[in-house]
This record gives sequence, C-alpha cells and structure tokens, in this order.
Amino acid sequence: MTKKLIFAAALLFAGTAAAFAQPKVIAHRGYWTAPNSAQNSLASFSKADSVGAFGSEMDVWLTADDKLIVNHDRIYKGTEIDMEKSTLKEITSIVLPNGENIPTLDAYLRLVAGKPDTRLVLEMKSLSDLRREDLAAEKIVKALRKYNLLDRTDIIAFSINACLAFKKLLPDGRIFYLNGDLSPRSIKGLGLTGIDYSMRVLRKHPEWVEQAKKLGLEVNVWTVDEEEDMRYFIDLGVDYITTDYPERLQALLK
Repeated sequence: MTKKLIFAAALLFAGTAAAFAQPKVIAHRGYWTAPNSAQNSLASFSKADSVGAFGSEMDVWLTADDKLIVNHDRIYKGTEIDMEKSTLKEITSIVLPNGENIPTLDAYLRLVAGKPDTRLVLEMKSLSDLRREDLAAEKIVKALRKYNLLDRTDIIAFSINACLAFKKLLPDGRIFYLNGDLSPRSIKGLGLTGIDYSMRVLRKHPEWVEQAKKLGLEVNVWTVDEEEDMRYFIDLGVDYITTDYPERLQALLK
C-alpha cells in the first residue's frame, strides 16, 4: 500500500510540475533589439547568450555559388541583392546596422560553438528549387557536425520538403515545422519534433497546443513581443516563446 501511495504521489507531482512548467525564451534573429546589435549578426547571438536566453534563432540561405550565409530577408533592404541569386562575395559585402558584415554560417557557428550555454535555433530559408533545398540541408548538417553542434541545434523550416530532407539526414534530429497549415497529428505522422507556429495560427487554433502535448510533440510560438501576448501563451502552456525582447519575457517568467 505504501509503495502504491508513493507511486501515486510521484505521478501527481510529475503532472503538477508539467502543468506549471514555464516556457523557455528564444531570441528572435538573436537579441537584435539590444544596443549595438543587428538582426542575425554575430553580436545578436552573443547578446542573447549574455542575458541567459535558452536559445537564439537565426536564418540561413544557400547562395548562388552554393555557400551558406546568415540573413533573414531574401532581398536585403535598400539593395537589389537577392540571397538566393547572389554570390557569397556580393552578400557578405553588405554592412549591417551595427557595423558587422552579413556573416557566413561558418563564422556564426564558430561563435556558437564557443558559447555552450545557449541553444541554436536554425531556420533554413525556403528556396525556389527543391533540389537546392536538399543541397542546403546537406551542407547545413555538415557545418553543424564540423562544430559539434548537432545536439545543441533545433532546425526549423517553412518548407515541408526541407523538414523531410533534414529528417532523412538526421533521423533523431530536432526538426520543427513553421508554416502553420498542418495539424499536430499530421506533424506527428511525419516524424517531426513539433510545431513552431505564429501567434496568429495558435490564437486561431489554441487547441493545437494541448493536442501536440498529448502526441508527445513540442510547441514554439513566434514572434511574441507584447506583454499581453506573452502572458496568453505562458498560460496556454507552450514550450518555447520566440521574441524580439527576451529580457521582457524573462522578467514575466520570474
């Protein structure tokens, strides 16, 4: 009887702990809103690390000459440089608002490898040719392996083709789908780790959070910057919240 009571109490404690587990903070494109930072810059990862963010998200493109660079928009603001159609030399000549140049993935991962307390959330940008998406996935995995970062990296993508390419390369990898058009059951059927959906999608389908949890999937939501929205998703029970203001979210979670 005593053993049964202890077991029941342990189950109750585990369930209560899970119910009150707080979401982890992910800095969106790094902590780019901090002073002397910029989106997807090396400084943005360093600043996310400096404030104790659980993870830092970034974006990766495959260039026209098959190199990997870190940037969000396909066409950099104020230029005609298209990440998918331009060369490494052309792209890395762009100067970011904080004075850095757009970094190569290699330079970015070298920095990440030296800051082991912060998880990397790597988005592979969708490409116009699915074969090139497959090539990009191969090159990204090779780069992560070079810096021994596979165990510290979550991979995210809007392209289901990219997600499945990574799944093939990394059967045990942590891969999340971004596009928001598939239910948790569909994601489970594809063998992915979880859903990484926008606020708009999860406000429309709040039931997907509980459904995902019951299926053993993880849930991230983006991009949550206002305190009201942060509180909503904390209460909803998501696992991760991606924000441009990690310290604002951290203060709410204290």
